[in-house]
Amino acid sequence: MINAVLVGCGAMSKAWLDAVRQIDGLAIVGLVDLDADRARARAQEYDLTNVVIGSSLDAVLDQTKPQAVFDVVVPAARRDVAFSAFAHNCHLLTEKPLADSPENARAIVEAARQAGRIHAVVQNRRYVANVRRIRRFLDSGAIGAATSIHADFFIAPHFGGFRDEMAHVLLLDMAIHTFDAARYMVAGEPSGVYCQEWEPANSWYRQGSSASAVFDLGGGKVFTYAGSWCADGFRTSWEGSWRIVAERGSLIWDGNDALKAEVLAPGRDGLIDKTQPIEVPPLDPADRIGGHLGIIRDFMHAIETGREPETRGADNIKSLAMVFGAIESAETGRRVPIAEEAQ
Repeated sequence: MINAVLVGCGAMSKAWLDAVRQIDGLAIVGLVDLDADRARARAQEYDLTNVVIGSSLDAVLDQTKPQAVFDVVVPAARRDVAFSAFAHNCHLLTEKPLADSPENARAIVEAARQAGRIHAVVQNRRYVANVRRIRRFLDSGAIGAATSIHADFFIAPHFGGFRDEMAHVLLLDMAIHTFDAARYMVAGEPSGVYCQEWEPANSWYRQGSSASAVFDLGGGKVFTYAGSWCADGFRTSWEGSWRIVAERGSLIWDGNDALKAEVLAPGRDGLIDKTQPIEVPPLDPADRIGGHLGIIRDFMHAIETGREPETRGADNIKSLAMVFGAIESAETGRRVPIAEEAQ
């Protein structure tokens, strides 16, 4: 049995607790929130009758002595939560993003290393079935190595609240999902980015609702991202809309169920090489999926076996570096190298 304390009992905690309900061998023994009444309400909602409730993470950890901490706090509090967890010899699974700044991200990853604790991030777009299928298909070499990766993200959600007022709202709040998926699907190693942000006349956000970025992903691979939080009409999936061009063909994915590929065929039609459809194989039984549920299970398996989880912080920091690199590029108007310490 693995015992865990969950800290941060806001709306996102429901996704975590819904997943925990489905996992044998995992028990929530403490709930922590600055508003202890909110933690009590969440405990009542999920029938967690024997949990310790508190507003101090250190105090609850001292009392419960769990093996793991589940971090669902706001990004600005991540570093304090991480340091507290590691000081109490706990493994740590944190909601995305890993941290609110490059400096804090590096500090958390280093603290996990020094403590010898497992540290992972809920980067759950990797656990989408078609993301797994695309990675496996590209790894097979069926259309050759990927050379150009293109993702569009156009949705117009009226969140209200803090997002309407935050800076770099698209890049900081959402784009890491797309950036991490791109890096994963083509095994990319980000080395630089040029990005532009703007606020169109139709936007209701304060800053950064629209952005376009070009990343170098190593090995000659280039990734382009175009996105908007205020594009009414013809919206994309929350997973985005993708085209991946490879040496001998292309793959397109609408972010939902439509996934198809074409490979070069003999001959030409005039100036254009012929192509033919090629099947993208179904999900492999070994592929891990399931969003929060899949990631929590992977984290537990890492604790039980000592192996590294897939979304470990030391790897996820590369995707976060793409976000902060894009923000710096947008602010300075120049191409920004991705920090070597994130590699």
